[in-house]
Amino acid sequence: MLLHQTLEKLAHMRLFGMLTAFKEQLENPHYQDLPFDERFGLLVDSEFMRRENRRLQSRLREAMVKVKAESEDVDFQTPRGLKKSFFLELAGCNWLTQGHNLIITGPTGVGKTYLASALARKACREGFRSVYYHFPDLVSELSLAKADGSYPTLVAKLAKRRLLVIDDWLRDPLTPEQSRLILDLIDDRFRQRSSLLTSQLPVAAWHEQFKDETVADAILDRLVHDSYRLELEGGSMRKITSPLT
Repeated sequence: MLLHQTLEKLAHMRLFGMLTAFKEQLENPHYQDLPFDERFGLLVDSEFMRRENRRLQSRLREAMVKVKAESEDVDFQTPRGLKKSFFLELAGCNWLTQGHNLIITGPTGVGKTYLASALARKACREGFRSVYYHFPDLVSELSLAKADGSYPTLVAKLAKRRLLVIDDWLRDPLTPEQSRLILDLIDDRFRQRSSLLTSQLPVAAWHEQFKDETVADAILDRLVHDSYRLELEGGSMRKITSPLT
């Protein structure tokens, strides 16, 4: 009866990791030879891991990363200007702790989105809250929020994310109003949170994508100087990985 009550209380307290591990200890006689503190430690470890996994899954869901990519699966053999040592350093996520940015540039298909997704998922695994946006979707969401009055709430929410991934950055030119919305977003994150930008355009060509030169100067001044750069080159990785090739 006491054992049954203990199992019920563990379930009621939602300690499902401990519950599962406790049942395993009851069913496996090998655990009976372990001292109490070791058996209890295993129960705590099981509950801890369950909660950590739940937090990780929550971070991955809210990140909305486009591609299910992992840093361990990155191709370093195909020539495209990707240095393994540098990428592994980025995967260590120290640049996030320091509030730096990362700019990945290169032609279409060279793997910018994949690398950005892999780094975003690695950030989630390291405990950093992240969020992924395709550039046109971000501009649209900011504009709609400005129109319906939810813009301050949206910017505040994005400011809390340790990593903001903007894929296909500056794919389309920005109007002065759109530029000011982006400036507010970047300014709130400046040296407090990190941004990861991927773009087909080299950094030198970014300025001409803004209609408002003053705002362009302000945005790029906050982004470029605190950024690591990964400049890729070469052919399309999609051609290499296509099953029809």
